[in-house]
Formats: sequence, C-alpha cells, structure tokens
Amino acid sequence: MNKTKRRLLHFAIPIVLVTLGALGMRALTASKPEIKKRKPTAAIPMVRTIKVKTGPQSVHILGEGTVTPLREINLVPQVGGKVVHVSPALVNGGEFSQGETLLRIDPVDYQLGVTLARAKAKDAESHLKLAEEEAAAAQEEWRLLHAGGPKANRNPPPLVAKEPQLTAAQAKLEAERADLRKALLSLERTELKAPFDGRVSQENVDIGQYVSPGQALATLYSTEAAEIALPLEDEHLFWFHVPGFTPGDSPGSRAVVRARIAGRERTWSGAVVRTEGKLDERTRMINVVVRVEKPYAKKPPLPVGLFVTVDLEGHTLPNAAIIPRSALHQGDVVWVVDNDGRLHFRKVDVARVQGDDVMVQDGLKDGERVVTTPLKAVTNGMAVRIGEVKETNRS
Repeated sequence: MNKTKRRLLHFAIPIVLVTLGALGMRALTASKPEIKKRKPTAAIPMVRTIKVKTGPQSVHILGEGTVTPLREINLVPQVGGKVVHVSPALVNGGEFSQGETLLRIDPVDYQLGVTLARAKAKDAESHLKLAEEEAAAAQEEWRLLHAGGPKANRNPPPLVAKEPQLTAAQAKLEAERADLRKALLSLERTELKAPFDGRVSQENVDIGQYVSPGQALATLYSTEAAEIALPLEDEHLFWFHVPGFTPGDSPGSRAVVRARIAGRERTWSGAVVRTEGKLDERTRMINVVVRVEKPYAKKPPLPVGLFVTVDLEGHTLPNAAIIPRSALHQGDVVWVVDNDGRLHFRKVDVARVQGDDVMVQDGLKDGERVVTTPLKAVTNGMAVRIGEVKETNRS
C-alpha cells in the first residue's frame, strides 16, 4: 500500500466511527419514552392532638404567704415582786396548756396584805353591828318616850335614830371589803397563768429577778389556729367566696396549704375566713386570710414563720374543659380537627389561665380533638394527619 492510500485510510476510519456513533445515539433517543412534567404533591403535616373531656371543673387559685399565729401576746405581770418560780415550759419554743402556771411572784407581802384587809373588814363588821344596835335602841327609846302622845306614830328624826352613824358604818364595811377583794386579787395575780394553749416565742425572765407591773417578761402565741395572708389580685376574688367581702353567707372557700418541712412535702386543710382591713397601697393587692385549725395537732406541725403555698378551691363550672396552654392561640382561638382530618379555627370562652393549663367554659364539646402541635403556616380547613392522641385528664 502506497503512502497516499495509507493516509486516506487513517482519515476515513475515524469519520466512519463517528458517523456510526451518531446514528446509534439517534436511534436510542428516538426509542426512549417522553417524560411528562407534573407538580409534586404537597406534604400533609402531622399534628398531635388531645381529646377534650368536659364536665364539672373547680377553679383553683394559687397564693403564697407566711404562717402567723391567730393570737400573740406579751406575758406582763400586774403586780411587782421577786420571781420565785418559772415553769419549765417558759423557754423559747416551750409548749404550755391553758391555765398552766408559767411564773410565780413571791406572795408573802400580798398574803400579809390579805390578812390586814381581812382584819379591817372584821373590825368594820363589828362597828356596823354596834351602830345597828345603837340605832335600834334609840328608836325603841323614842317609842317608849312618846307612847300615847301625838308623836307616837311618827318615825324619830334621823339624828335621833342615828341613821348617819349607821350609814357611815355600812360604807366603812363596804370599803374594807373592797380592800380585801383587792388584796385577794393582788395575791392571785402573783401567779401568771397561760390564757390559752400555746407556745413561747421569746422569754427574758428567770428565778430571783425582780419584776415590776407592766414589764414584758415573755411573748406567747396560741396554737389553736394559724393564719396565712395571701396577696391576690382583685380579679381573683371573683372565683371564690370570702366571708364579709364577696356576696353570700356561706362559709369561706376551702384551701389546701402545702409546704416542705422535715424533708418531705406536707399538706394541711384550711378555709378562707376574711380579708385584711385595707388594700396594699404599693401593690394594689388584697390580702386574703386563710385559717388552719390546730396546726400543731400532727407532727411535724405547721410552724409559725413557715413560707407556704396555698391552693384555693373556687367556684365550680358545670361544663368546662381544661386544655394545655400551648393549644390556645391569639384571640382565644383553638385548632380543632374534624373526623375528615380537616383543621378548623374555633373561638372559645376562656374562664381563666391556671399555670400551664387553660380552663375553657364554652366552645368545646366532649370528645373533640384539639391540636397541640405548633404550626408555622395554618389555614382554616387545611388537611392534617393525626399522630399521637391524648385525653385530657385534668380536674
């Protein structure tokens, strides 16, 4: 093969190969089915719902406060003298019963005073008897002197009958008897007795100390009941009864006092009894007073000074539902899913918000499903897929 033919062959072979490849590609392209354009299907969002349960629901209002005693007094003597006895209960934290002798002042001086007063009263009694006998003798003498005369039926003059002397003797006896009662009262006051069942919060007296009338020797408080003042907003008082403040004559609303003491959570039952005399001028809050009877009856007790949480049980709504706060949207709207899986906006009547829960008094029916999942883009009537379903179990 000459040189010219070899060059032509080198050029012809690539041209033939390229031509065959182009023809094959065209054949393959012609046999491929045509791809049709279509819009992708929109994803249906999945939501969590709760199943509404309607029925009677009590409104609960929480408050916080410090436990204070129902009564607190200073132990003050009415007579002076040296202290000769102090009860073992008269110490800080000591517990005592009503009528128990807490402290005794030396009674010797007062016993002598009683003896002197009693002697004076006896002397006054003898003077009165003598005056009565003298008055009777004078009247008898008057009758004998004027028997059968014109003055026989008349009473003798007061001076003749010695009426002034008799009156003075009677007054003297009354005065001496009053002094005797005063001396006996002073002697009785040498013993300071507990006016109620209670405890000692402070004491500053001991045996041998001289005390004077009016001197504060100790501070006592009663254990018959304890009170907690709860600062509440004015609107909260609409939901429960406060005797003497809200309409009605029924007893105050019930309350449950909760606190942590001795390493455990404890509860005590109480009741609303009144409000304090005036609103707080700084906070514009009303102090509602809750009373707990016999706070020291069980151990550990509800001690004075403890900071507690109080759950007030208010009025009962007959057909209300409680839903999570996350299910309530702006404008008091909730999202309800129907049986066809469609989401609908529903306006509800909210009674009050209680922590993480919302009490709905109208707008929801028993068994309806309310959406709790937050969604960014929501339209009324949109389709949703229901995931987890829970029942409301709140009361």
